[in-house]
Amino acid sequence: MPEPGIDADIRKARTLPSIYYTEPSEFERLKSVFKNWQFAAHNSELEATSLMPLDHFETITGDSVMLLRDQETRCLSNVCTHRGMRLALEPCNKKTLQCRYHGRTFNLDGTLRHMPEFEQVIGFPSEADNLQQYPLKRWMGMYFTAQEDVPDLPWKMLEKRLGFLEPETFRHDIGRNRDHTVDAHWLLYVDNYLEGFHIPYVHPELNQALDYSGYVTETFDGGVLQIGKAVEGDVKFELPPGHPDEGQDIAAYYLWLFPNMMFNFYPWGLSVNIVMPVSHKQCRILYRGYVGDAELASQGAGSVLDTVEDQDQWVIEEVQKGMTSSAYHRGRYSPTREQGVHHFHRMLSEFLETL
Repeated sequence: MPEPGIDADIRKARTLPSIYYTEPSEFERLKSVFKNWQFAAHNSELEATSLMPLDHFETITGDSVMLLRDQETRCLSNVCTHRGMRLALEPCNKKTLQCRYHGRTFNLDGTLRHMPEFEQVIGFPSEADNLQQYPLKRWMGMYFTAQEDVPDLPWKMLEKRLGFLEPETFRHDIGRNRDHTVDAHWLLYVDNYLEGFHIPYVHPELNQALDYSGYVTETFDGGVLQIGKAVEGDVKFELPPGHPDEGQDIAAYYLWLFPNMMFNFYPWGLSVNIVMPVSHKQCRILYRGYVGDAELASQGAGSVLDTVEDQDQWVIEEVQKGMTSSAYHRGRYSPTREQGVHHFHRMLSEFLETL
């Protein structure tokens, strides 16, 4: 079908047609967008384990992979090269990895170590018997991987803005883990995240913690950064001298990286939302929390996360129902409030043109 053709001028542009949110064929067509970088884990999650399967990556891409920590950290296939058995079913701390099906054993660098009953096999072992390695990027204490070599995200530019937070020092708080199923297309979850327009109407608690009039959206190649200003007297970041936002009362940085990763920085630490596609009318949201200052967790914009999540899920599930109406096709953007959604739709439109 013709691509949506999102006009570069937000004042003229129309949103994605409703068919992209409702048709199974369009859902399937968009799956290849997830070959881009995906969040894997925070470095604090690897301190007590040498091997960590990335179940969410398998849900998103269909590839079963794992992080292995030896002399260095690698992302390798989690599928045995003998008969396709998944190797690691849970995090563990081992020096070798043995398949539970027929005993094939691998070193933590992915090389084959031993295979019983294969003495008579001709041309064995070969490179194909080692585990496939995937790209791996470490950025501010977080690991990212992809199915194949893909262009870099603007890591250095983002680090200049957010590096003062030192997220590599944060600690994973398992009590903040969530895994939500939402009856809406994954596109809708991203659309909703990328604008603060709905905050006064959907999030009364958050609206009391943020100065809506000072909400800022910045777009860049590969993502969107939204900046939430603190109301007077509320908790805010201690910005270092020379920071781009020096002198401003910042309550939160909301970073989205194409296509489905959300990093919410608060004075207490970081919450991560990973959107996982399930079907044209359902998605899952993997939610993880990494704490830098636990004493601040009950203050400001970062203190009502579960409430905000429930409200977001309610509204996008209602929008999903509306998308199926014959009376709705596509809408328009607010030039002052929906720059992030427009940027996302432009990126999707350009991606679809390459298929």
